[in-house]
Amino acid sequence: MAQISVRVIPNASRAQVVGWQPDGSLKLKVPAPPEGGRANEAVIELLAAALDISRRQISIISGQTSRQKRVQVDGAAGMLEVKLPRP
Repeated sequence: MAQISVRVIPNASRAQVVGWQPDGSLKLKVPAPPEGGRANEAVIELLAAALDISRRQISIISGQTSRQKRVQVDGAAGMLEVKLPRP
């Protein structure tokens, strides 16, 4: 189990993992608007696809209504560093 800090940019033209930021957070762009939890669902889908894991293994543990979120990834601590290496 791993927890990561994520910075989300909603209403982007496409879904994209931008990369690790100097503050240690992972920057993501999602096309969904931040209404009704749609951007949160897009974040989960994007991370699941990037890590090649099930959506059920990812949960947002804080920041549901904020651009800065804390995300928990179950069963993929080693996979996180392999698929999304830090600079």
